[in-house]
Amino acid sequence: MKKEMMNILACPLCKGELVLNISSDEGEEVISGTLYCAACDEYYPIEEGIPNMLPPEMRD
Repeated sequence: MKKEMMNILACPLCKGELVLNISSDEGEEVISGTLYCAACDEYYPIEEGIPNMLPPEMRD
């Protein structure tokens, strides 16, 4: 996921602002980490550069 995507991403549940927490990156590319929504206290994982923006009940 490119860091610049933070300008357009929003929480899929409440449309709130997301906070990026990076575990691993390569330049402008986030490899792993989380996106956090403080409004609904939900985390969305980033794995292998892909954010999983599915609601919690739909994730594997």
